[in-house]
Amino acid sequence: MTLDTPNMHPPVTHSMRPVIRQLDDAAANRIAAGEVVERPSSAVKELVENAIDAGATRVDVAYADGGKTMIRITDNGCGMTAEDLPLALSRHATSKIDGSDLLNIHTFGFRGEALPSLGSVGRLTITSRAEGFDAATITVNGGQIGAVKPAALNRGTVVELRDLFYATPARLKFMRTDRAEAQAISDVMKRLAMAEPKISFTLRDVTDGKREREIFRFDAEQGEMFDALGMRLARVIGREFADNAIPIDAEREGVRLTGYAALPTYSRGAAVEQFLFVNNRPVRDKMLIGALRAAYMDFLSRERHPAAALFISCDPERVDVNVHPAKAEVRFRESQVVRGLIVSGLRAALGGAGHRASTTVADATLAAFRPEARPEPAAQQTFARIYQMDRPSMGATRAAYAAQAPDFRPAPAYPAPACPSPPQEGFAETTAFHEAQPTYDAPSARFETAPAAPDLTARPLGAARAQLHENYIVAQTERGMVIVDQHAAHERLVYERLKRQMAENGVPAQALLIPEIVELSAGDAALLLDHADTLSKLGLSIEEFGGSAIAVRETPAILGEINAEAMLRDVLDELSDLGDSQLVQAKIEAVLSRMACHGSIRSGRQMRAEEMNALLREMEATPHSGQCNHGRPTYVELKLSDIERLFGRT
Repeated sequence: MTLDTPNMHPPVTHSMRPVIRQLDDAAANRIAAGEVVERPSSAVKELVENAIDAGATRVDVAYADGGKTMIRITDNGCGMTAEDLPLALSRHATSKIDGSDLLNIHTFGFRGEALPSLGSVGRLTITSRAEGFDAATITVNGGQIGAVKPAALNRGTVVELRDLFYATPARLKFMRTDRAEAQAISDVMKRLAMAEPKISFTLRDVTDGKREREIFRFDAEQGEMFDALGMRLARVIGREFADNAIPIDAEREGVRLTGYAALPTYSRGAAVEQFLFVNNRPVRDKMLIGALRAAYMDFLSRERHPAAALFISCDPERVDVNVHPAKAEVRFRESQVVRGLIVSGLRAALGGAGHRASTTVADATLAAFRPEARPEPAAQQTFARIYQMDRPSMGATRAAYAAQAPDFRPAPAYPAPACPSPPQEGFAETTAFHEAQPTYDAPSARFETAPAAPDLTARPLGAARAQLHENYIVAQTERGMVIVDQHAAHERLVYERLKRQMAENGVPAQALLIPEIVELSAGDAALLLDHADTLSKLGLSIEEFGGSAIAVRETPAILGEINAEAMLRDVLDELSDLGDSQLVQAKIEAVLSRMACHGSIRSGRQMRAEEMNALLREMEATPHSGQCNHGRPTYVELKLSDIERLFGRT
């Protein structure tokens, strides 16, 4: 807007009065397509959901050029009759609801807009056969519906969409590359495959007519639904996620939460492995994502994101799925119940995992041990080297055992040094060892000479054997070894102890000599007062002060002197955005974290064997001790088989 054109539209005079017109069906369908079909993946979503609603147990999806030129969905569902086909292409014609109750919805689709919308912007062909009827086909091009014709089909439905948006060329300018559109189709299919583990899904790229490419194939999973879900998630998200995820099963006030959530040490750099479902419907709901992040708030730094696949089940009448054109968002009648269930259910499950850390930590450690392969000249290239470890003879074994005896005196292989270093405590105190070795600097490791009790090696974190660089504890387990970062581990233990004490005794509050008055809008003030009881439990006491002003009477004592108005406005922003606020609690826990850091064992401190073992036992008994306050691992576990593989023994 410029000074010359102060208004976007000229004033309307009597002669220019706009006339209200009834749009024809073609225009109405194209408008609906603009809401429902944003890109090829939107079309795939609508058509696959129709196949699932039709009771299909096998769904095959093929596309060409990222779905721009061709999308074909084949299913073995109940199918349609020749009389049903023209009606299916009419707006708001559906077999899934009768229109009397728009809240009691048990299917993916219910609006009856997908097929007519797709037919208005592309070339759509539907071939279907219901049991006991002959197969039939119908075609619609740019909104022009053709006649129903006989066809050949065994069972189910085949929907083929070609030249998407050919009838609305302007929409083609907003399409992304073929690769990006194909990736979006794959993402949609994976989410639907996770929602329905008992259905087989296949995705194929047929851009090259002579050589099609199968993107993935997920066969129907067997067994109980929870086990089937775990196996499907392992196929879709990956085996690493399945190995590092814990099962979730919680219920509150008729709302049930199931699924799998990854350990905090298995975190991602972006929210790429967060999958949320409401009554099996994939959603991207802001409130649910906020609840998931709040559940991991105490375990991850802000730049890390949790990984989870969560399924919320409730009575359909308690959730409105008709609030978003693409049904990607939902609205719960009792949103606080759902949010509280996600936070408490996830935290309880993570607490039950105890000291467990993700296996990816050990994998990264092993990868660091392996040397990088150096390229060889072409003339010198040979086959990969294979280590052949022969079993020693009985005589060699006996000689090896004898060599480990304290009084063993073999002939020195090298001349003794002029000034041998004095024997150190531990494994290196054999005289022959010092006679055969040159002088070294003082070691940065301490060894425990007395073997630990046999029962300690059977414990999850084993028995302490040594301390390296006055910071890392090396422990032996029955199946391998564990390396513990003593400072990070003890910091987490102290932090959990401080949190437990605060939960038992409450958050102490400090009264302000002069209450701080914060002027707000009427709506913001009412929103804050609705959460006054929750804030009071965290030491932040507020009350109404006439009009739309809020008086802050008390603040959390642990935070010291703070800007109460700034904190109140930050809390208000979170309440407006997510429906809940974790800001005050997060600030309190940040202070506790700093206190734990200063009160924990520092790096560089030498520890006795009993101290190291006591630390290991406390880690085993303390929830969340597998990661520090910033989400980093506190220990690394290496299996004996992995160690042997490093030395070529397997």
